Amino acid sequence: MSIQLESTATPLVAMRGISKAYPGCLANDAVDLTLHEGQIHALLGENGAGKSTLVKILYGLLQADAGSIEWQGKPVQINSPAQARKLGIALVFQHFSLFDSLSVLENIALGMAVPANRKLESKIIEVSTRYGLPLDPDRQVYTLSVGERQRIEIVRCLLQSPKLLIMDEPTSVLTPQEVDDLFVTLRRLRDEGVAILYISHKLNEIKSLCSEATILRGGQRVATAVPDEESTQSLAALMMGDEIVVPTREARQPGDTVMLQLKAVSYATSEQHGVPLNDINLSLRAGEIVGIAGVAGNGQDEFMQVISGEVRLSDGNGLRLHGVPAGTISPSERRKLGLCCVPEERLGHAAVPGMSLADNAFLTAHHRSGLISGGMLSTGKTRRFTEQVINQFNVQCNGTASLAASLSGGNLQKFIVGREIEQQPSVFVVSQPTWGVDAGAAAAIHKSLQAMANAGTAVLVVSQDLDELMLISDRIAALCAGRLSDVYATHSVSIQDLGLLMGGAVIDSSNAGVSDLAGGLDSGTSTSDSAGAGDASA
Repeated sequence: MSIQLESTATPLVAMRGISKAYPGCLANDAVDLTLHEGQIHALLGENGAGKSTLVKILYGLLQADAGSIEWQGKPVQINSPAQARKLGIALVFQHFSLFDSLSVLENIALGMAVPANRKLESKIIEVSTRYGLPLDPDRQVYTLSVGERQRIEIVRCLLQSPKLLIMDEPTSVLTPQEVDDLFVTLRRLRDEGVAILYISHKLNEIKSLCSEATILRGGQRVATAVPDEESTQSLAALMMGDEIVVPTREARQPGDTVMLQLKAVSYATSEQHGVPLNDINLSLRAGEIVGIAGVAGNGQDEFMQVISGEVRLSDGNGLRLHGVPAGTISPSERRKLGLCCVPEERLGHAAVPGMSLADNAFLTAHHRSGLISGGMLSTGKTRRFTEQVINQFNVQCNGTASLAASLSGGNLQKFIVGREIEQQPSVFVVSQPTWGVDAGAAAAIHKSLQAMANAGTAVLVVSQDLDELMLISDRIAALCAGRLSDVYATHSVSIQDLGLLMGGAVIDSSNAGVSDLAGGLDSGTSTSDSAGAGDASA
């Protein structure tokens, strides 16, 4: 059910008849959006529905082709982000606008156009501590996890004392505890009179946090709803135009073959603020999905680097693929052995922003998909492979020549995940597989991962979305301070147990309790039996 919501108060901002076209695409088609002070308003829609374009117009990053904006009842022309900030509009970007080579302090200073001095450093520490978003102002951004980078964006906005705070997928890389803390902050800001425009694909969050929702589909506003009066299914149907089939837990019987094995792997990162890995033991079998949980910045990046080959081990036997020593070989050689990986960071790591989708596809797929003929790049094969990914994963774009940077975050994520899945790996390792994708795309990705496992692929999923891990994984573990917990049968642990593992505790899944809060997470310390926990390799 959807309704039109009316208010007699003068809105803080009113966007009327906003239209914006790109070549071959009408991103916004006469969209209306009204926001009031002291209100948390959701903007919903599937990937490519026009949400980001509308927000960029409001923030002055884009200019509308038609339509008008009123601020506190008066017409305004927002020509730049600087003008938007002067009005009191702050935006937490989905894709971070940060300089990797600069510190947290320097990035925030640049974003606010203020000196990077001790006064600002004190304010950063004060605000980040008060709102449960800890930041070290002296840390270099390139050393931070994606979750920690997200904190910079949020804190930078809060330092501006905004009248309107726009948040684009702010919880994509936060843990449930961090989400709860953020919601406390947002409700406090709401009670202080701040208007919040909240964009998220997590419909349970929308129902919990937002009093109103505007739904976009195909660039048009199709409904306005009260989230608390809707179910997650009805909200998803408004977004997608039809019902979404959510995958359910599947009972799988893994094979006996160990496809990926890490044995006593330690890695002392050379990064000043990196997280060293300590004595990692893990066996991944054919036909199973193993989930790895963890709070951002606990070694997930280093863990992925070791597996993908971005860093090499001193001993080839520390990492084996199909029983073959692979710890010292290159990423390309690992791909040839059947390994495909999806890193956490989309732009700049998983994809080159200024290159086309076809070129990005070739970069990783030429090893396994026959995209080279006679020593030369085959443009025809590359184009067909790219089209296959676009069609199979419903990537909204203007064809294979589209630049990676031109896609919405969710569509780029679908492309990257699809690019690796279509190579039919025997071992598939993915970090944050559904970061920023809509409910329909998340369901499709989950079904793809389950289908891969059912067909015999060994799948390893690193994620901060605990609901995701509990839904799709057969076994589950957690990273804490560079140490991997024992691996438990997913059905034997609860969300609460997993939270304890993420904090460094050791649980007894047979009693669903904590056996040693102070103990380490070295392999072999689990009190669970071998069928439900431990690093089983058969």
